[in-house]
Parts: sequence; structure tokens; C-alpha cells
Amino acid sequence: MRPKKLTAALLSKLLVALCLSSATLARADERESLESLRQTTLALIEALVQSGAITRERADALLKQAQERAAAAPAKEPTPATQDNVVRVPYVPQVVRDQIRNEVKEEVLARARVERWGVPNATAEWTDRLRIDGDVRFRHQADRFGDENPSPESFLAASLGGQTRAPDFAAGTSGGLATGNTQGDRERLRLRARLGVVAKVSDMVSAGVRLTTGSATDRVSTNQTLGQNLNKYSFLLDRAYIRLDPTEWLSINAGRIANPWFSTDLVWSDNLNFDGLATTLKLPSRTWRTFEPFVTAGFFPLREDAPPRSRRALIGAQVGFQWEASETTRIKLGLAQYTYQNLEGRVDPDYDAVFGAGRSYGQYEYEASLRQRGNSLFLTNNPLEIQSGLTPDKARWGLTSRFHPMTLTVAVELSQFSPLVVMLSGEVVKNTAFDRAEILARTGVTLVDGRDRGYQMRVAVGAQELRNRGDWQLSLAYRYLGSDAVLDAFTDGDFGLGGTNTRGYVFGASYGIDRNTNLGLRLLSARTIDSPTVQPTLKDRFSVDSLQVDLNVRF
Repeated sequence: MRPKKLTAALLSKLLVALCLSSATLARADERESLESLRQTTLALIEALVQSGAITRERADALLKQAQERAAAAPAKEPTPATQDNVVRVPYVPQVVRDQIRNEVKEEVLARARVERWGVPNATAEWTDRLRIDGDVRFRHQADRFGDENPSPESFLAASLGGQTRAPDFAAGTSGGLATGNTQGDRERLRLRARLGVVAKVSDMVSAGVRLTTGSATDRVSTNQTLGQNLNKYSFLLDRAYIRLDPTEWLSINAGRIANPWFSTDLVWSDNLNFDGLATTLKLPSRTWRTFEPFVTAGFFPLREDAPPRSRRALIGAQVGFQWEASETTRIKLGLAQYTYQNLEGRVDPDYDAVFGAGRSYGQYEYEASLRQRGNSLFLTNNPLEIQSGLTPDKARWGLTSRFHPMTLTVAVELSQFSPLVVMLSGEVVKNTAFDRAEILARTGVTLVDGRDRGYQMRVAVGAQELRNRGDWQLSLAYRYLGSDAVLDAFTDGDFGLGGTNTRGYVFGASYGIDRNTNLGLRLLSARTIDSPTVQPTLKDRFSVDSLQVDLNVRF
């Protein structure tokens, strides 16, 4: 930042005094004093030009203006006693010169204090308004598939009946060859890097940007799998937002923002960010200062309104509170209702036997770039297209159910055993829009299995955050998530390799090996609840155990 410009009035006053005093004087000591003032003033002006406080043109203009004003000032008539070799000019009193000098000094010193001129190892003032953070994680992941898993060919054959809960396992080529993997164990080395910057523009306004590794089509993972022939990796825009805090009890976030909801990864993945607008209102209680209610509302478009295709969007609202019941007990609770607009599937009517697909054809599809697995799906392809010989690579899967999940989330933190902290959390979710009769009327599909509920319980013991060497934490969680309890696109992408229709355990252990550096281990054991091929009579299932070993560094 450049130094703030000195006032034009102050410079003009200084320059006029210099010009009025530059004529020949009667006394040598005054001549010497004013010459010193003249040189000092000119040096100060030159320094201000060099520092950028004023431009060269502005400095020249001020000098010229001061000289003109000095020349126009009336001179005193010489008295009879005046000697021929002495010229009298208006005298600048010492008190005026002292005042000018003090004003210049105070303004320069004030600016120097703000911008830390001459302070050893000092940084510019604007850096205090920036916060930079990030992390790097190196992971080894091993996935072991269950011996009783159906083969990819079985998934593909079952999907020909028009239903599935694992479209990626049921994928195939135009020649009918299965492309999924349900039985071959897999090991990967993976890398994640994130870098974020938050700028505090003013007391009310801040802005943030975060970059991350990962894929532009996988919103619930920031991992980059190694083994790409030593090619470089992409760095993607993960967050970009503006935050307004007009009061201490109101916050508004707009752009691509972090998860605004109080939740676990049962409904929303830890890696998920939201595109749209969210507002949080915190209401401090007058009765109990430790009791803080809050309300959060948000609107997030999933697909723009571009006719002939209709807009898709997520609308949500949450109410809750945070309560410090005692110095060692903290409780947080939130009740949320989410609504997805125009996401449910229908048999697509925009298809002609002669001309084929119309402009809006495919608008009811639950796209491969969005979904994971677990939701009950059916073919939205027009019957005319199916009759003409539909190949597996042309399948357009749509959601059988609507989604209006209601979620209750609770977290309790107990520090009675300090320095150990016990953290308990739980979440329950129900899709209030799941209706088998409505599904049959809209899609023609009779859904005899599938579930609309889910829950998760977790306990963790140890340090609340692993910041220092020797910090540790152990955790254990049980997770049960029905096929149609939540949209599978946005839930955790690690448990069961992502999605819904899963149940099982998650064990975690972490240990700090240095400051902001830790080793972590997670074992995830998951299996399906209902038939992944939507063939309940077969009693088939899919299971996978995943081991993740992480080295985490954050800064």
C-alpha cells in the first residue's frame, strides 16, 4: 500500500512560506536558517514523489503555485533608514515555521506508524487482513470386496429389467459387455491438497477462495489417484464466496460456500460445498447467556432454468440451538427440512418414432456425473427407443422417489475428564416424500423393497483437535442409511465406496507425530441393506471393506 497523500493545503502553506522567505535577507543567521528549511522542504517533496504519495506533475504544480503566490504578495516600502544594499521582504515568524514543521512531522509519523516504516521484519498492513490456510494428505487405500458380491455381468443382466440401485456396476458397452468392478480387490495411492485464502475487506465484508485437487465431476471427493504416468494434476476452484456480517447475529454467504448446515456425513459429505445463498440468524438469549438459538436457510440451484428443461434446486431450512449446560458440557441440536425440486424421474415423452429424441429428451435423467449409488432407479428412456434396441451405454436412469428429507442432528461434548474429551454425535433422517403409491402412479414401477430412513451414531475419545505431538483420538461409528432416505449424490463417498443402501461400522484412530502433523487410520466395513439389483427374491447383496492410512499435514 502506498503512503497516504499529504494534504494539498499543508504542502501549499509550506511552499509559500519558503518562497516568501527566499529573497536576500539582512541577517546571515536567518538566511542560513531559511536555506536549511528550503533544502529540507525540497528533499521532503522529492521523497514523497519517489514514494508515490504525490506525482511529479503534482509536485511541480504546487511549486509553481507557491512561487506565483509569493510573487503576488505586496512588499513593504523601504524606510529612509534602509541601506542601499539591504532588501526587506515579509518576515515569516518563527511560530508559523514551527507550526508548519510540526504539522508535517505529525502527519508523516502517523502514516509511518500505520504502515510500519522502518520497523525491522515488519510486513505490510494489508497482510493483517488476509488469512491463508491449507492441508496436504497422502493416503494408501485398500478395498476388499465380499466373496458373495454379484458379478458385473449379473448387475448388467438384472438392469435389463429396467431397475437398479448400482448403475455404475450395471454399466456396459454398446456391445453388451459389462464394465463395472464388484469382485476385484483394489489398492490405490491417493493425494489431496487444498489451499484457501480469506480476506477481511472490512468489519462487515469478507471474501474467500479455496483451490483443491480432485475431479470436476466428483463433488464428494478431493482425492487425486496416483499413477497417471507422472502427469501433473488439476487444481480446481472448490470455494469462492462473499460473506456479509452486518450485525453480530446475522451472517449471509453467497457463492460457492462451505456446508452451512449443522450435520454429519450421513446426509452431506465432509468434502461437499454448496453453490448458492445461505443466511444464518443467531439469537442470543437474554435469560441464559450460554443458550444460543439459530436459524439457517439456503437456496442452491442444481440446474439452471433453461427451457425446455426445467430448473432443479435444493431448498433447506434448519432451526436449532447451542447450549453450554456447564463448564464441561456442551450440547448442539439442529432440526432441518430439505426439499429437492424437479429431481424425480419420469418416462420421457419427447421422442418420435421417425425423428428420434427431441430437444428436451433426457431432462428426467439422474445423470451419471451426479449420482453415486444406492437410490432406487428406473429407465426413463421412451418405450419407442427401448423397442428399437436399447444398448447399455444409452440407458437413462431416473429416480423413482421424490426427496424431501427431514433430519435431526445432536452433538454432545464432555470435558469432565480433561485433558481427554468425549464427543458423542447422532443423526436421524427420514425422506418424508417417499410414497410407493405415488411412485407407481408416476413411473409405473412397483417398488416392494427400499427404505426411507437412516441413522448414525458416533463416539470419539481423545483430543478435540490434533494440533500437537502426542495428541490422539479414537472413534467408533455405526451407520445405517436406507436406499431412498437421502439423495445418494451428496452423502459420504468413502463408506461402501459411496452412496446409500448401506450399513456397517467405521473405526478410526489418529496420532499427532508433530505440530499440525498426524497419522490416521480408518477401517470402514459396509454391506447393502436391500437388493442392489432391485431383485428382492434373489437376496443378493454387495459388501466391501476399506482400509485408509493417512499422513496429514496442515498449515
